[in-house]
Amino acid sequence: MAVCSTDDFEATVEKSYDKMSELKAFDDTKAGVKGLVDDGITKVPQMFILPPKNRAKTSDTCEKHFTFPVIDIEGIDEDPIKHKEIVDKVRDASETWGFFQVVNHGIPTSILDETLQGTRQFFEQDVEVKKEYYTRENEKKVIYVSNFDLYSSSVPAASWRDSLFCFMAPNPPTPQEFPTACGEILMDFSKEVKKLGCTLLELLSEGLGLDRCHLNDCAKGLSVLGNYYPACPQPELTMGTIQHSDGDFITVLLQDQIGGLQVRHQNQWVDVPPTPGALVVNIGDFLQLMSNDKYISVEHRVIANKNASRMSVACFFAESPWESSKLYGPITELLSEDNPPKYRAITVKDYTTYALDKGLDGTSVLLRYKI
Repeated sequence: MAVCSTDDFEATVEKSYDKMSELKAFDDTKAGVKGLVDDGITKVPQMFILPPKNRAKTSDTCEKHFTFPVIDIEGIDEDPIKHKEIVDKVRDASETWGFFQVVNHGIPTSILDETLQGTRQFFEQDVEVKKEYYTRENEKKVIYVSNFDLYSSSVPAASWRDSLFCFMAPNPPTPQEFPTACGEILMDFSKEVKKLGCTLLELLSEGLGLDRCHLNDCAKGLSVLGNYYPACPQPELTMGTIQHSDGDFITVLLQDQIGGLQVRHQNQWVDVPPTPGALVVNIGDFLQLMSNDKYISVEHRVIANKNASRMSVACFFAESPWESSKLYGPITELLSEDNPPKYRAITVKDYTTYALDKGLDGTSVLLRYKI
C-alpha cells in the first residue's frame, strides 16, 4: 500500500474542497463543535483534520518516567524555612518544566467543582441561548466562540473545542453581561484565583532573586477561558488544542478528571495527571521574556478524547492588549555583561495582534521578538 507524504496529503486536501466555505458554514451555525456532535456526526469534518506531521502519535509521548512537579503551598507564610523550600521548588519547576501543580492553595473544593459544573452547563445548554454570546469581536469582555484563530491561514486545522472567554480584571463585565449558567461562579472563582496569583508571583519574584513585590503589577489583569472539548469520533485525526505556549505572565488552570493535557519536556510529550483539588500553573511568554529565559514558557497541547467530553478553565494573568501601552522587556536587575538582553521590549497589544493573526500554528510567538 502506498504511503502518501505530508506534502501529498496537503495537496490532496487543497484540491478536494473549499476550506474557506467550510469554515464559514461552520462559523455561521454559532453552534460550535458541540453542535456537530449533537448532530450525530461519525467522522471528523475536513476542517479539523490535521496533516500527519501535526497529529499526536504514540511514539512521541513520554517513554521515560517523569514525576510532574506538585508543590504544597500550605502554611507558606508561617515558617521561613518552609517558605524558602517552596520558593526553591517553584523556581526549579519554572526553570526546568515551565509547569507545576499546586495543592493546598486555599481555594475551596466547592468553588472548584462549581466552576467546572457552571462552565460545562453553559456549553451543554440549548444552542439558541448560547448564540447571543457568539462573536469574533476580540475587544468584547464576554466571548463565546469556536477557535479564535479559525480563519488564520497559518493554522494547519481547527481545534476540536469551543471556548468561553471573560475578561475579569481590572474592569470586569457587569453581572448582567455574564451568561446566567456560570457568571456568578466565575466571579467567585476569579476572586480566589487573583489572590493565589499574587502569592505565586511573589514566589516567582523571590525565585529570581528580586524583591517579592517586583512582579505585583503582573496580577492586575485577569481573564478566564473555559474550554469545552466534546467527545470526538476520530481523535487520532485532530487535536483538542494544537501545541502552543501562553501569551501571558502566568496561567492558573483548573481541569476536570478526563485528562488529555500534555507538556513538552525534554523533547517528549508528558501527560499532566489530573489531581483532585490541584491547580496547574505554567509560565507564560511574557514572564519568559522578562526573566530573560530564566523561566521557560513551554509548549503544551490537549489530546482529543473519543469517549468523554473534557472541561477546563484557564485563568490568564495578563494586561488587556486594548487598554495598555506599557513596554515589557527583560528585567534590568537580571541583566549583566554575561547575561545581556535576549529580547526587545514589546507591548501586549503588539504581541496579541501578531499572535491572533498567526494563530496556533505550532511555533512560538517569542521568536519574533528575539534579539
